[in-house]
Amino acid sequence: MSRPRAARLTAPVLVAALLAGGCGPPRSGDLGPAPVAGPSSAPPARSPDPAPVGSLGATPSSTDGPVRTSAPASTGVRPPATATATVTATVTVELWFVRSGQLVPTRRTRPATVATSRLALTELAAGPTPAESAAGLTTLLPAGVEVTRITDGVAVLPSVASADDPAGRLREAQVVWTLTQFPTVRQVRFGAGSPRGRSDYPGVLPPIVVTTPGVGTRVDAPLTVTGTADVFEATVSVRVLDAAGREVATGFGTASCGGGCRGAYRVVVGWRTAREQRGTIEVYEVSARDGTRINTVAVPVVLAPGA
Repeated sequence: MSRPRAARLTAPVLVAALLAGGCGPPRSGDLGPAPVAGPSSAPPARSPDPAPVGSLGATPSSTDGPVRTSAPASTGVRPPATATATVTATVTVELWFVRSGQLVPTRRTRPATVATSRLALTELAAGPTPAESAAGLTTLLPAGVEVTRITDGVAVLPSVASADDPAGRLREAQVVWTLTQFPTVRQVRFGAGSPRGRSDYPGVLPPIVVTTPGVGTRVDAPLTVTGTADVFEATVSVRVLDAAGREVATGFGTASCGGGCRGAYRVVVGWRTAREQRGTIEVYEVSARDGTRINTVAVPVVLAPGA
């Protein structure tokens, strides 16, 4: 005589509960036919053969990294996307290069590291990209300069300048402005000298500094142009030039301080172009004397098509 209907359902329900409650990493493979309860007089079912590698019964040999599993080739089953997705953490550092005797910022995005000061100085010594070099940027820092320690907000380095070195002040300023972007560094001490901060290097910044976009980057419309400025009435103007030098967009904004003090600005501009092309973002001040563009900073970019 057959078991009651409730008894016949027990085994499939139990298998489903075990599959849903498993806490191991995602796996894939052919599960085979679902077991069913046989007649009460039937002998116990034979244990299934060991599951092949990649099937539900496989056990990962290591938990050091992301687990990747795959089904036998004949099944055509692909592992879930979440089983193979890997995310690489990155960090973006700001580097201060030199152009026409003043500091100019740019950025690098690299794999994340806890030694961000070492990364920043290594990138600073490596120098500008070809596009940045073409725009006049250079570096004065030699390779091999590293922070020896950071104590109470002061980063300590070997001396990078000598008394008869005309470029020594700018070289130090490059290091100070680059390292003090990190919250753990407020000042920098070179050799046995006194700690120095950004305020100890007046005049190393041009009237207008552009922090975004960077030289050579591809930009979409609308574009947010940011930076700092010390200009008349704190007014900063922006225009976008296409590959032929035609003006395709303009805008202006007000810095948080100006006319004797430096403030941050943010200007949003859009453009209409039918194709991707090289272009230029110009940030400038309008002369109070004759209305001409002065203190212009030109940033070569790649313009994405704008609607």
